[in-house]
Amino acid sequence: MIFVKILLKGEFMTETIKEKLEKRELKYLSKFAAKSVYSKGRKEKDEPCDLRTDFQRDRDRILHSKAFRRLKHKTQVFLSPFDDHFRTRLTHTLEVSQIARTISRALDLNEDLTEAIALGHDLGHTPFGHCGEGVLNELVEGGFHHNLQSVRVVEVLEHLNLCQETIEGIKTHSWGFEPTTAEGKVVQLADKIAYINHDIEDSIRGGVISESDLPKECIKYFSSNQSERLNKMILEVVNNSIGKSKISMSEEGWEYTTKLRKWMFENVYIDSPAKLEECKARRLIKELFYLYLDMVKNICPPEKCVQVVVDYISGMTDRYAIERYKQNFIPEGFKNGTKDDFLFKLANIADKM
Repeated sequence: MIFVKILLKGEFMTETIKEKLEKRELKYLSKFAAKSVYSKGRKEKDEPCDLRTDFQRDRDRILHSKAFRRLKHKTQVFLSPFDDHFRTRLTHTLEVSQIARTISRALDLNEDLTEAIALGHDLGHTPFGHCGEGVLNELVEGGFHHNLQSVRVVEVLEHLNLCQETIEGIKTHSWGFEPTTAEGKVVQLADKIAYINHDIEDSIRGGVISESDLPKECIKYFSSNQSERLNKMILEVVNNSIGKSKISMSEEGWEYTTKLRKWMFENVYIDSPAKLEECKARRLIKELFYLYLDMVKNICPPEKCVQVVVDYISGMTDRYAIERYKQNFIPEGFKNGTKDDFLFKLANIADKM
């Protein structure tokens, strides 16, 4: 066990690093912050860690998960971009985490819980971004929602056994849900702030829009500069939420943020050059869905077949889904050995010379 010595009433006492951190939270964090020592806990009891708080452990478990690593090859807006400077689902997640941590630190909230929620919020996202999510939503009875699939990833598919606060924050990060912790609300706002800003930058880089196309009133309020606009949105949340239980922007700031988001939907997210390949992606997801449904119908119970297929497809990266489609639907010429066979033939000839 790892202990530190502390001086209390003239006597030296020992406590673990975890206990020291928990006391620091109680002493310095806002009364509105979630405290790890008061966590609702995990579904299954874990051996305590002497070094990390429970929320820190959640963050580490998510960071080391397979689903987190796969985010690097999942679409944000531009499908499987060849340009390395376009965002992927992983870089989006990291930007959400950075923004959320900045806000949480400024408001004296629990930065560890905030980071855990932010890093895990998109683990259940499909390949090809919201296009892939939309296809599964049409095919599955009851619909498909990436936030609920993210919860399934951490609870069932990878069995990370996270704290209830982290799971609840992941579940409620999507708009239309109401987080129960201040940290969850921070991530919900940080997600919107992140994707509005980085999608503008990527869309300008991709030639889909130009800076001059952006709504004039929004630019006047936030600035046309990417960094200044992002900073203004973050300050809107911080300045309007200090000392309050409710985490939000000012009414004026949220009005212009909503206008900018609506403009992005009308000019980028729907029927723009960035979406030209989505019809192919939709067809790919649909074909794989029915293919795999047919493959598993004699293997697992009928009532579980759809969920198995959804779990498999939603976990795919863009390129893995494309590869599976090619393998199953694109004919290849007859193969007789490999190109490397000639190498071995030459080696055999040389051996006899």
